[in-house]
Amino acid sequence: MAIAIQVTPRPILRYRYLRMDANQKALDFTLPDQNGEPVTLSAFKGKPIVLFFYPRANTPGCTIEACNFRDSYAKLTRAGLVVLGISPDTSKAQKKFEEKFSLPYTLLADAEKTVAILYDVLKEKNMYGKKVMGIVRSTFFIGPDFKIANVWRKVKPEGHADEVLAWYKANK
Repeated sequence: MAIAIQVTPRPILRYRYLRMDANQKALDFTLPDQNGEPVTLSAFKGKPIVLFFYPRANTPGCTIEACNFRDSYAKLTRAGLVVLGISPDTSKAQKKFEEKFSLPYTLLADAEKTVAILYDVLKEKNMYGKKVMGIVRSTFFIGPDFKIANVWRKVKPEGHADEVLAWYKANK
């Protein structure tokens, strides 16, 4: 007696990129933080949120940006802002980054890049002549109503936290 097994070819995954822009509702997600604890974005609903994506912990540009948010953290929290950093690193790598640079805010680990895809920050980049998919440094300002109020793409790390705070103060 022969058994027929039907093999279905594995589907090719195509990411449907959404262009996350101002006035759209923020997409909710849950990711582990630097301690491995789950953090859900909607838990901060009712507060203004600064969600900044960076390519990789402990790299020069990302360190400059993270330390810039660290140095402005007191001003940002006095203004009532929640700061969340997110990269495709593991929780363990995020923990080392936090400890090495005394980062006072939550770092989220998006190792599978699912949130990066949701927020349309995973893009093709040219690294030393080779095409690779990577995170484009971007920041989303999410208002208390859980709508995206502003988006900064291709962010320059130096002075970005002050730029975000100045925008918030001018637009609140």
